[in-house]
Amino acid sequence: MGLSRAYLSKMRRPASAIVLLLLLTLGLTGVMTWQAQSAARAHREAAQGALRDYARFAAFLYRQAGRVALMRTGGGAIFRFEAVHPAAPDAPLPSLAALLARPAAETCALCPPIDSVRGYFRLDLRDGSAERTGTALPEPARAWLADTARTLVRSPSRAENGLEAYILLTRAGGVDRALTYIVRREPGGAAIAAYGFEANPRTLAKAAFGPVYASQGVLPPSLTRGLAHDSLLSLVVLDPAGRELYASPRRYAGGMEATDTVGALVGGMRVRVSLRSAAADRLLIGGMPKPRLPFLLALLALAAGLTAVALAQLRRERELVRVRADFVSSVSHELRTPLAQIRMFAETLRLGRVRSDGERQRSIEIIDQEARRLSGLVENVLVFSRAERRAVRLDRRSEALDTLAHDAVETFAPLAAARRVVLRERLQPGIRADVDRGAFRQMLLNLLDNAVKYGPAGQTVEVGLSIEGGTARVWVQDAGPGIPPKERERILRPFARLGRDAESAVAGSGIGLAVVAQLAALHDGRVRVDEAPGGGARFTLELPARTEGAEAVRTMEPTQGVA
Repeated sequence: MGLSRAYLSKMRRPASAIVLLLLLTLGLTGVMTWQAQSAARAHREAAQGALRDYARFAAFLYRQAGRVALMRTGGGAIFRFEAVHPAAPDAPLPSLAALLARPAAETCALCPPIDSVRGYFRLDLRDGSAERTGTALPEPARAWLADTARTLVRSPSRAENGLEAYILLTRAGGVDRALTYIVRREPGGAAIAAYGFEANPRTLAKAAFGPVYASQGVLPPSLTRGLAHDSLLSLVVLDPAGRELYASPRRYAGGMEATDTVGALVGGMRVRVSLRSAAADRLLIGGMPKPRLPFLLALLALAAGLTAVALAQLRRERELVRVRADFVSSVSHELRTPLAQIRMFAETLRLGRVRSDGERQRSIEIIDQEARRLSGLVENVLVFSRAERRAVRLDRRSEALDTLAHDAVETFAPLAAARRVVLRERLQPGIRADVDRGAFRQMLLNLLDNAVKYGPAGQTVEVGLSIEGGTARVWVQDAGPGIPPKERERILRPFARLGRDAESAVAGSGIGLAVVAQLAALHDGRVRVDEAPGGGARFTLELPARTEGAEAVRTMEPTQGVA
């Protein structure tokens, strides 16, 4: 036992080092996974930043082009009022009717007139009076225009290209309105009048931005690589309140977006550009980085799983080493006891120390008894070793089970008599089964040895044989403490012992019942553990069989075969 403990102590030190190395490896794998995820996230953020820059750049270019297009689109109408700008300081304000009477060719031949002009107006910024063609401008819209116009035209620096023109967007009378006008100033710079027209804001935005989107590719050809810009991005124009004024025929959602403001002079419109998600691979060298987190987490989980398996295997290996050491110690103890008895009584006979023929006969019987026990133990070890290596070869033939069982009981009788155990047979004759004679004898001897070893001295052990439903049942029933229900499956496994027996003086290798279970399985049968009717344990060996007779009862007293 001391040897096994020393061996286990030596095993624990390298095992602990291996556990530490496995845990360090898992920790290093976790750090590497985190670093890889951080690098992948930084790469993806950089790619997304580049796409956002592309979207901002496109929005900026559309804003610039749209601003010019808005002014040009309204030019055909706004330039009707060109005469009010260079008028002499003391010239009276021209009437709206006189300006509208000018031929279109005298206005701006290069600036096509906007469709859907709802009406023209003149607003006197000094007294607030107004005149209009078409439908009357609602009072809220007129008041808003006057107030906004005074605010916008306070500084002459707002004039562009010598022509001070503005576009205002509002909603009055439940209608969206776009008011485009030009300002007349006094020599001192004070605004005195606004001339303009009202149009549908959506029509105005479509007339300005539609041609821009259709004709202008805002991203460099080196990025688009020959791909049409309308398959890469979409354009939406909004008013200051967020209402949509224009949307490109193709709209892409879910990609990178950027918004830019066209400017207060042209109604504060906002331009929103959306990049197509699928276009990211065309706009970025190498394409959009794929998310790496699921893959990295899977690798980390795999590493953790492999580490857990390695730790479990290591733990199993340590347990097997411990069990093997205990097994060697137990078998050595069980071998040493009969060998010591054989040597002692053989030495007594050799030296002639017996005082009578009775003592001589007793010594011979003890030597025979211990030799039988030693033979059974060695046979168990050999069978168990072959079973573990799947090297058991059975010679199965049709045998009378009652005869085989009776022979095994007779063989075991001297060992039972040593503990004053009564063996009682209840064997039903005529039951035959295809069994290996040696294997069947070994199974029954192991069950008898288990019953005698763990039962009380002087008990009665019953060996029975019956048939039910084509299944032969061979049972061994003792009067011991029995087997707890939770332990009945476990004790049939190799090296398993009950906790109450581990600390007792009863020696055991832990393979006897395992050998029975293994041999039973090779016979297409099984072993079942139940509680005996009168207390104790009942081990039943079930084998395929057939019946031809009735039951016979035989009892073997402990004096049979023993002096």
